[in-house]
Amino acid sequence: MTLDALLSPRLTLCHLAGSSKKKLLLDIAQAIAEQYPQHDADTIFNQLIARERLGSTGIGDGVAIPHCRLPGCERPIGVLCTTEPAIDFDAADRQPVDLLFALLVPENSEQEHLDTLAEIAALFSDSRIREKLRQARTNDELYALAINSTAAA
Repeated sequence: MTLDALLSPRLTLCHLAGSSKKKLLLDIAQAIAEQYPQHDADTIFNQLIARERLGSTGIGDGVAIPHCRLPGCERPIGVLCTTEPAIDFDAADRQPVDLLFALLVPENSEQEHLDTLAEIAALFSDSRIREKLRQARTNDELYALAINSTAAA
């Protein structure tokens, strides 16, 4: 699945104020619920937190990919955000996180979930792409850089 199919400009959030992992995940859940009113922010938040309890989704190099399966979700939903300041995300490399891609997928989309996670992780493994995204100053710029970076990758 392509990034432009997962992501929308309204769910691309530049310089989200991050004070903690929980606060950031709550902000992401609320942003999704605003765009998709059929989904409840508390349910999204609880699903993301439940997944984090299994192990941090901080993959290193300042990147996290929080994700979960969501009951009632009909298609994958992505949220790209940068944080300011970087926050502790319990990443394996112990580095704070300032670049996140949250992914919600339909409850029964096991293979699609894994494939999409692999694509996102591969994208964020490129240090040039990470640095471009971190340089964005507005939501629109972050969205454009993300979509153009994946098209060029």
